[in-house]
This record gives sequence, structure tokens and C-alpha cells, in this order.
Amino acid sequence: MSGHILLIEDDTAFQSMLREALEERGHRVTTAGRAEDGIALLRGGGFDLVLSDVMLPGMSGVEAIPHLRSAAPGTDIIVMTAYSTRELALEAVKLGAYDVFSKPFSLKEMDIVIRRAMEKRGLQAEIAALRDSLRRDGPASRIIGESRAIMEVKALIEKVAPLDTTVLIMGESGTGKELASDTIRALSPRAAAPFVKVNCAAIPEHLFENELFGHEKGAFTGAATAQPGKFELAQGGTLMLDEIGDMPLAIQPKLLRVVEQKQVERLGGRKPISLDVRLIAATNQNLADRVREKAFREDLYYRLGVAVVHLPPLRSRKEDIPLLAQHVVRRLQGTLGLPVHGLTPAAVAALCAYDWPGNVRQLANVIERAAIAAEGPIDAPDVDRALGRVPGAIPDGAVPDGPVPDGAAPEGTTGGRMIGHTSGHASAAFGPGDAAGRTDSNGPGATLPPTSASPVGTSSASPSPTSASAGAFSSHAFAAAALTGPIDLRETMRMVERNLLLDALGRAEGRQTEAAVLLGLTPKNLWAKLQKHGIKPRNGLPLIQES
Repeated sequence: MSGHILLIEDDTAFQSMLREALEERGHRVTTAGRAEDGIALLRGGGFDLVLSDVMLPGMSGVEAIPHLRSAAPGTDIIVMTAYSTRELALEAVKLGAYDVFSKPFSLKEMDIVIRRAMEKRGLQAEIAALRDSLRRDGPASRIIGESRAIMEVKALIEKVAPLDTTVLIMGESGTGKELASDTIRALSPRAAAPFVKVNCAAIPEHLFENELFGHEKGAFTGAATAQPGKFELAQGGTLMLDEIGDMPLAIQPKLLRVVEQKQVERLGGRKPISLDVRLIAATNQNLADRVREKAFREDLYYRLGVAVVHLPPLRSRKEDIPLLAQHVVRRLQGTLGLPVHGLTPAAVAALCAYDWPGNVRQLANVIERAAIAAEGPIDAPDVDRALGRVPGAIPDGAVPDGPVPDGAAPEGTTGGRMIGHTSGHASAAFGPGDAAGRTDSNGPGATLPPTSASPVGTSSASPSPTSASAGAFSSHAFAAAALTGPIDLRETMRMVERNLLLDALGRAEGRQTEAAVLLGLTPKNLWAKLQKHGIKPRNGLPLIQES
């Protein structure tokens, strides 16, 4: 195994001889005559091994070892000396040298040591690559998304998982609390130990104590045998208490005692049983509000909330919807028993335009229902039907996105209006211009904002009374009016975000503060996104096409 070796030797004759011998064996050699010069070279990177003499001008080879290790922590150092003593060798190894050679030495012996050092470095690189792969493809990779909010959640989970502290997971229904608890357990030292889950909302109040703490024989009528509770069943592992906010108030002080003392006492028992259990609690309720309502104990709330993981609702991370949808489709392709041909850009836009009160669980359900009904790729009408809406109909409170000819009220619309009605709707993809063939000067592939003489949703040549009253642009309609082609996920996400920005600015008549409120962004974040997409609104006025 060959590599790049840094040779630090002030004896030019010996340096030349050793360099030639190493190069004959396939190594690349860079030389230095002083330790200080070698340290500077090593900081530049690219070396696999250092061979250094001890007696050098200035800093000695032994004194240089800590500096060499600091310059390249993963690079081994072999020390050579003509004045070898046991004390010097021990000092060099203590400071981090891989080996010590006494001059003169056998090149054959040196070959063996160099080869072992190179093999060690190769193994270390493989281990590092495997660790990166496990981190990338490990349990945390099941949490889908690349938004800042979800990346912060992943980072926090990876931070608290190895600890043995109690974790409280909070989030709306469908945000993935059970997945988060599974990930924490999988990344913890207790991954191979028992994992017991308890749904507090599903246990009748009179059975709660028995379920959690167990009972002894004869503790009550019908207790013919002793039975351990959930805490004992989780001994050495992890216990998850889901929907902890629904735990009866009468049971909470007993749970607090177990959490604080790490002991449980069975019903009818006379002595406590020591516990080694990590506790994870989850709830879709605001426990602080429950505390104020006297429905949850304040001391238990603080004891459970040592490490708190807040899961964001899907409506606050809509940029993750295309990735989540793609993941759901892949899963359905292996479980439904029927071909799922993916989603059209129009379907992705329709998914991104919805607020998802049921969060990721509802998204997965809607995609599955749409996949069952779809013939070919899932399209926007399939999404509408799965959401219980009339395909193409404008939701309550919305405005139309495109012109509708007078007297033309296609079947299945509300009030004679349709969103993105085109003959090629089922095979939509993104193209370089809008339906009228125009190109946005702010960037290719997006429908233009209206000119001062052209209301939103119309072409400048043929405005209609209906479209003239429209005040917004819909990303759903944009996707529906595009050309056939494959889905580029990142481009789709970019286009959806861009057109949601245009939509909000159109509704706010160019006023950025109002648009930020509509999008749930801070003005600063909105400005950054406008800059990213090259959109130049004029405050207080409708959007005007830049010439």
C-alpha cells in the first residue's frame, strides 16, 4: 500500500538515500530539513504518514510530535534517531508517535511498519465513512424533510438520544411523535433493550395504576397471580407514555414518585422494585395550558420536560411536502399491490397549497386514496377528490386564477369558475413560459405577474370580467397549465415556492408586510426569498412586469 510520506530529516545524505528507497517502493515523498517546516507542510494536508528524525535544528523531533498531531490529527508519526534510549522511546510514544526506529535500521523492517501504519489509516477512513453512512441512512433518516425546522428537530434528537434523560415530545396529531420516540430509542444505548409503549388515552381510569405498576397475587378480587406492570416490562429499556396529557390527575403523583425515585410498587406489594427505565412522554396538548387549568400537575410537567422536542406542524414546513409525498409514493409502490406512477407537478402544487390540519398522517392518507383512484400518475384532480373537494373547484374564500370565457361553466365547478382548466391538465409539467407563451423576466419557467394593464390571471390581449377581479396567482393553476415532462423534484419545489410568493404578493397588492403575514413569514425572511427568486415587487402597487 503506497501513500504520501512527509520526511523530516536534516542530514541531506541520509534524507536523499531514504527518499530514493521509499520512492522505489511506490511512495510519494516530500522532504523538510526542520521540524517547523514540516509542521507547516503538514497543515496543508494530503499526507498519509510522517517520518521524522529526533536531532533537528531548532525544535527536536520529539518536541514536534504534539504540533504534528495537531496539524494533522489522523496522520501517524514514526520517529527515527541515532541516539535511541528507552526513556526517549517511551516519551515519543507517550506524546503520540506510532513507532520509534534506531538508526541504522533495516529497510525491510521499515517497510513492514509503514505498511501497517498505512493499513491502519485506511481502516480509520473506512470506519469514518461507515459512521457517516450510518448517520445519513440511520434511524434519523426516517424523519423526512430538509426544512430548517425539521433539521433542528433531527439535530436535537441526535443530541438527546445518547443521554439517559427523560424526553417530552410535543406536537399536533399526525406530526410524527411516535416516529420521533422510535428514533430516540434507536439512537440510544438502550436500542437493543425492551421498548414498551402505552397509550394513556386508551386506558380506563380504574385500570391505569394496575397497567403501569402491576399487582401482587391477591391484591384484589380476581388477582389469582402476580402481574408486572409496564414499567417492569420495560426494565433495562425504554417506556413511552403516549398522550400523557390525558393521564388522570389521580395517577399523576404516583407517576411523579416513580420518575423521581426510580422505584415502583405493585398494587398489594410490600416492597419497592428498583427500576432502570428511560422514560419518553408524548402529547398533542399544550401541557402548560393544562397546568394552568389544574388538569396536569406542575411538578410532573417540569420533571417530564427535562429535554423537550417540539415537532412542527406540516403547514409550517411546506417545503418538505414534495419530499414527503415522494417518500409516501415509494412506500405505496411496495405495499398497495398496484402500480403507483408518481405525482404530476400539478399534484405536488395542489398538495403544497393545502394547510394539512391532520399533518403528515393526513398527507399520507390523502396520497394513498388518490393513488387508488388514479389512472396513471396522481394528478391534481385525484388530490382534490381525495380531500373531498370537487376537482378544479375554487375552495371557499379563494379567488380564480385564470380566465373563464363568458357563458362557459364547466361541469363540476363552483359558480361557473375553475382553477387551471386546460385540456392537457392530466399531463402537466413545467415549461419555460405561461399559457399565453410569455416568459417571466424575473426568471424562466414561471408565469408572469400582471402588468399594470393586465389583471392577475389574464393575458394582456384578452382580459375577461371574471379574471379582472382576481387578486392572486395560484401555484396549483401554474402547474396545471404546463407541458408534459418528467418531475424534477428540486425544480418543482422551487417553482411552487416562487408562485406562492407571487400569489401572496398579488393578494397584498405588492405590500410585502401583508404578504409576509399571509405566508406566515417574517418580513426579513420574505425579503430573502424574494431576492432568491429575483422577484421585485413595488410596495403599495400591483406587481409590474420588469422590462
